[in-house]
This record gives sequence, C-alpha cells and structure tokens, in this order.
Amino acid sequence: MADPTLPVSAAAAAPVNKGEMFTSFDVNAFEVPSPREEVWRFTPFRRLRGLHDGSAERTAEAAVTVTGEAAGVSVETVGRDDARLGDGGVPFDRIAAQAYSSFTQATVITVGKETQPADPIVVTVEGPGAGEVGFGHLQVRLEPFARAVVVLDQKGSGTYAENVEFVVGDQASLTVVNVHDWADDAVHVAAHHLRVGRDASIRHFAISLGGNLVRLSPVVHYDAPGGDVELWGLYFADAGQHLEQRLLVDHSQPHCRSNVVYKGALQGDTSGDRSREAHTVWIGDVLIRPAAEGTDTFELNRNLVLTDNARADSVPNLEIETGEIVGAGHASATGRFDDEQLFYLQARGIPEDQARRLVIRGFFREIIAKISVPDIRDRLEAAIEKELEIAGA
Repeated sequence: MADPTLPVSAAAAAPVNKGEMFTSFDVNAFEVPSPREEVWRFTPFRRLRGLHDGSAERTAEAAVTVTGEAAGVSVETVGRDDARLGDGGVPFDRIAAQAYSSFTQATVITVGKETQPADPIVVTVEGPGAGEVGFGHLQVRLEPFARAVVVLDQKGSGTYAENVEFVVGDQASLTVVNVHDWADDAVHVAAHHLRVGRDASIRHFAISLGGNLVRLSPVVHYDAPGGDVELWGLYFADAGQHLEQRLLVDHSQPHCRSNVVYKGALQGDTSGDRSREAHTVWIGDVLIRPAAEGTDTFELNRNLVLTDNARADSVPNLEIETGEIVGAGHASATGRFDDEQLFYLQARGIPEDQARRLVIRGFFREIIAKISVPDIRDRLEAAIEKELEIAGA
C-alpha cells in the first residue's frame, strides 16, 4: 500500500509504468483530476456531479441485498476497520479513495474452502435515489478450492461511487456477472479490484446498459503463478449516454493467462444535438513485468456504430518487459454495419430491418453465450431487443 502521508505532488507524479500507479486509501493524497490527464481525458467532468473534487457529499445510502446464500457461504456487514478490506486492492484514483473514505458499512461475502454453491449468489444494489449521493464497498472472497457464481445487479437512481473487491484463493474459481441497469439519471463510478491466487481463475462479465454516465475500472492483480482471468464486456449506449471502461491487467507473476473481449453498440440522437451524442470509451491496458515469463494474453474491442451522432473511443495498450512469453496481442475496430452481411441476408429474402437485427444479435452473441446464468442471458437478449426498437432496426 502506498504511504498516504506522501505529499500531493507524489500522487500526481507520472508512473514509470501502469503497474506503478499511485495508490492510497487517503483521498487527500490525490490531486483533483483534470481533463488534461490521460486517464481522465475522455470523461465529461461536468457530469460527474462533484465525485472527482470532493464536493459530492454522502446524502443517502444504497440498498444492498444478498440472496442465494448456501451452506459454507457467509454474508457480513462490517465497518471500515475490518482488516480484510483492501485485500483485493488499494484505491488508485481520487474517486475510488473518496468512495473508500465515505462508505458507512461494507458487505463481505465469503465462500468457504471447497464450497461450491449450486445456485448463483445475487447481490442487488439499489441506487441512493434521484438527486442523492451514495458510496459503497463490496468484497467477495473465495477460499481455496471454492467455486461460485456471483451476480452483481445494479439499478435505480442517483449518484453512486464504489469499490468492489474480488479475492480468489488458490485453485478457486469465480464467475462474476455485473449488470449496470441504472435509471436514466444515474451516475456510477466503480473500481473493481481482482486478486487472483495460485492456479485460480476469474471470469468477469461487465454489462453496461443504463445510466447517464457509467465509468468502470477493473484492475487485475496476480498473486502467484497459474492465474487465469477472462474479462468480458457488453455495452449498448443510447443518445446522451457516456459509458466508459478502463481496464488494467497487471501480469506480475509467471505462467498466467488473460483474455479480454469487450463489444459495444452505439446509437445517438440524429437530430444533430451534440448534447445527445452517444459516447463509449474502452481503454485496455496490459502490463507484462520482467518476472512474468510464460504469460499468455490477448485483448479485443469491437464497436458497432448504428447511427450518426455516436462516438466510440477505443485504445488498446500493451507494455511488455520480458521476451519470454507465450503470446501477447491486441485488436480494436469500430465501424458501421457490414454492407456485405446485409446484402447476403437481403438476397435471401430477409427484409432490411430484420437483417439489421440479425447482424446485431450475432455481434453480441459470443458474449451472451458465455454467461452461465440463464435468467441473465434472457434479460440481456430482451434488453438488446428493446434497444433495437429504439434504433428502428
């Protein structure tokens, strides 16, 4: 953990690499961010409602409920003094530190050693309410050899910032499905800290559909060799929405694997009103340190622009500090419909509107098919159908 007593200038210093970014639990150790900084340059500050500069004070609490408890699974409500908090990772920006400094109670879910619940554990977070500000903290812990599926379902109104920790013990396996189904007014900024033990695995799904502004930052830390992480993302931005994902996979241990696949679709307001632009941002950072020999990693981002007045920013970054790796690569593409695909379908008697729907369904199908929770798959397919109706596809 970084020393919170360091002067502010230390927090502002540019790291040598992404893995050496400044971290602290103390919000005052961070400077107020600026749009001139690389990590904030795409984020519309005027829509953060003061989360970035400390003017957003807690006025209400988000409601957190947990269902699907089973033998060997414990759910606790704890204070900030609980020694386990921070095991997943330390806040790496001012908003994450503000969230850590401002929550009143944290939820800790522990899946015991060798425990394998038959049903998903569902965590539902209801926003603090329209015009209100809330802060939260959630930690999910898997002890060695445990296996679990956790659904983090977030909905409702208000302004909400949080830290979420996933601490996965040796040879344990966790699947996380995080659904952002916020109301149109919601602003949500979240830091996800993923800590992976020896020969452990995490499958992390981030689904962003609702909200006015949603900014999600998952960071992966490997504690020992053999860790295996997959990050899957699906987002669909409508007019006026800003959906941003910023990932860091820090390969610091040998013989670990990561695979990142994020896909998004955008549809803006075609009237020409720039304030009704649909905007998505995907930043994928992968760092392979000198000690991380035998690393195998790849990241992919695809964006499908459905209308005018829609903008997708996609920046994959790969930093390699050792040549002794299995493989490393990245790919990114943003474009409109493939005319050849539409022509192929229409040539077989399928009307254009149905052909467009088929193309979009196929675009997202790879990710939806990977989700092991049938209720979530059905819900996502219905949500995409609703979005297509808005788009007139």
